[in-house]
Amino acid sequence: MLRLYIANKNYSSWSLRPWVLMRELGIAFEETLQPFEAEDNFELFRGFSPTGKVPCLQDGDLRVWDSLAIAEYLAESVPEVWPGDAEARAFARCAAAEMHSGFAGLRNICPMNCAVTVALHEVSAPLQRDMDRVDELWREGLARFGGPFLAGAAFTAADAFFCPVAFRCASYQLPLSQEAATYRDQLLGLAAMQAWYREAIQESWREPWHEEEIAQVGRVLADQRSGN
Repeated sequence: MLRLYIANKNYSSWSLRPWVLMRELGIAFEETLQPFEAEDNFELFRGFSPTGKVPCLQDGDLRVWDSLAIAEYLAESVPEVWPGDAEARAFARCAAAEMHSGFAGLRNICPMNCAVTVALHEVSAPLQRDMDRVDELWREGLARFGGPFLAGAAFTAADAFFCPVAFRCASYQLPLSQEAATYRDQLLGLAAMQAWYREAIQESWREPWHEEEIAQVGRVLADQRSGN
């Protein structure tokens, strides 16, 4: 049985990617959740991941410790991870890789917190540039391949890699074109995304460093977590 090591569902965007991919494609796995315990969790996470980071997939004695590498590893036995059409598959891989390595402004200014709604103090130039590119990329994929997913009719790894962006768009009320907003809602409505969200808002953990990141960029308007 595959085992996926993740961190807090409310905060860990990297953990969400392989988790939602496997859940939506019906790939059986067991989940091990290790909460963040400090600002630096390297030594703690080294117990299961050679990089001291999440996510990490365990398959017997084999460990795969990067979200994009996990997607490619799964694709070796589950072809549906990527689109069947060669052009759509190339686009999907480019989109996932771009998300994996880019969008630093969006990541840094809008850290993932599924449970909150935030009014940003400002939409800075780096954030606007990243959101313009997200919107452009989503509209291109939908127009070229017909939707409702990024590279066609079926959910693939490309969509999984943008699922954390969908949560960020909702949390920070980030503006999108109508076409991109429809795609955002498509991702948020997935059964796996709904399950992740329900579990995220039930988590009891509150990490000051994650919460402070949000306080620096905006004002929390609502918090759906238990106890708030």
